Amino acid sequence: MKFIWPQALWLLLLVPLLVAAYLYVLRRKRREALRYPSLAMVRAGNPQTAWRRHVPPALFLLGLVVALLAAARPSALITLPANQKVIILAIDVSLSMRATDVDPNRIVAAQAAAKSFIADVPTDVRIGIVSFAGTAALVQSPTNNKEDLIAAVDRLQLDRQTAIGSGIVMSLITLFPDHGIDLESMVLPYYRYGRQALNPPPKPAPKKSDKPFVAVEPGSNHNAAIILLTDGRRTTGPHPIDAARLAAERGIKVYTVGFGTPQGAQVSIEGYSIYMAFDEETLRAIAEFTRAEYFHASTGEQLKKIYEQLSSKIILQREHTEITFLFSAASALMLLLAGGLSLVWFNRTF
Repeated sequence: MKFIWPQALWLLLLVPLLVAAYLYVLRRKRREALRYPSLAMVRAGNPQTAWRRHVPPALFLLGLVVALLAAARPSALITLPANQKVIILAIDVSLSMRATDVDPNRIVAAQAAAKSFIADVPTDVRIGIVSFAGTAALVQSPTNNKEDLIAAVDRLQLDRQTAIGSGIVMSLITLFPDHGIDLESMVLPYYRYGRQALNPPPKPAPKKSDKPFVAVEPGSNHNAAIILLTDGRRTTGPHPIDAARLAAERGIKVYTVGFGTPQGAQVSIEGYSIYMAFDEETLRAIAEFTRAEYFHASTGEQLKKIYEQLSSKIILQREHTEITFLFSAASALMLLLAGGLSLVWFNRTF
């Protein structure tokens, strides 16, 4: 628990003075009782009823302490559902996704896990689906219509090459359509002059955004996130770290999932047998750069469990929330109870 106004806690130093004053009054009353004994004083000295006279002052003191704590404006780390949450599933559809090291193959297992994730997500959360191979495409714009989302997952088709960076950039374009992010300007040099070009030409001028862009703290956007699944490594398109930088500047966390067995797999592509393994180092870097997490799944069941974890991580967020009202209510209740007991038991306020 934290306090927004911790300076107010100095007022708690008054509590020992109040306790000392109460003890002083008790001693004074005890001396007067010895000088002027009466039936009332005898009754007050009865052990079966004497404890009652200390209850209202104790409740009053406790209520005062809680009120002073409320004055310091306490806050606590509370898990709450995020508002207006949008999640983009960026799914690798490169030809290597037909490898059978994951039963029955990688793409089928990935589709099953994605559909399970969609089914479990609350209906007020919108999900968008981006696929990427040699380039990236928005398969389904963000929606909470689960039938449309599942149909979009079933439409995924495999293609050549792997552009992980393009998948991230297209996800950002989906989340921020008015930021002027231009995927074409980022990938054009690679298509015209090849991925290995040492001196590519200047990139085309980016599209003008409707609003001036101001970078924010990485990971600070709690209303949107990207979950990126890939089984390979970048072969074309913008560098994934450059794309991750764009996400970090917008506060978007990019959770990365490396899919496939650790040793990789042989895949037959156009008559050639190619060994495929995902780039774990880059995936870790993307997650770290955007203040997210990296996961590895070597089976369909592991992938489903990872999606379940991510569902709770993204949808439910922990943040410091002011709870002054709870302390104020507790203080008021204690003060009222102290006054009520004093009236009922002693027919006086205190």
